[in-house]
Amino acid sequence: MELKETVKEVVYSVVPIVIIVAVVQFALKLPAETIVNFFGGAVFVFIGLVLFLTGVKVGFLPVGESIGNAIVSKGKMWIVLLSGFIIGFVVNVAEPDLQVLAGQIDQVSGGTISKTLIIVVVSLGIGVFLALGLLRNFLKIPMLYLLLGGYAIVFVLSMITPKHFFGVGFDSGFVTTGPMTVPFIISLGVGVSSVMGKHKSDNDSFGLVALSTIGPIIAVLLLGVFFG
Repeated sequence: MELKETVKEVVYSVVPIVIIVAVVQFALKLPAETIVNFFGGAVFVFIGLVLFLTGVKVGFLPVGESIGNAIVSKGKMWIVLLSGFIIGFVVNVAEPDLQVLAGQIDQVSGGTISKTLIIVVVSLGIGVFLALGLLRNFLKIPMLYLLLGGYAIVFVLSMITPKHFFGVGFDSGFVTTGPMTVPFIISLGVGVSSVMGKHKSDNDSFGLVALSTIGPIIAVLLLGVFFG
């Protein structure tokens, strides 16, 4: 049943793109080789997404929630924060969207800003802010305050960092909302908040993704200040 739902999700995601390209091909007569490669690639994308999302649902979501339960059960705040930082860092390093963005930045900058540097900086940013989001659950800080404070820092940094880092910074924040990072962060938040208080879990388990995306933006803008 779960596999069937996953297939439906992928169909809804991939088929509209295929239809649009087919219409464009009919109207503009794109090169045949390009279209053949596209449709062949679409098949591989479909199969890959089905396998990937099935793995996420079967493995990542339950493990993320279990880890959240386990680290809070230890009863020590520093364990929760350190675990949140490490998990945020490692999961984001594996994020496919970040790998693509970092490779493009490396290519455009001629190797001045290496792929490895971008991946490390962005992952550090999301790790720090994921830990901050988990800390919020302990201190009961309203999410609105953290978001406003985070974007205030972004606003200040955007005025002093080189302009070409501004766009890269925001792109770095949004690529962390990919299929690898988001499910794990959400499930981790649910696990943490459910142990800390079931009556608050609906509120505390949401907002971690929004907060975590601020970290990479700040990290890249700081990198821009350093390079500038």
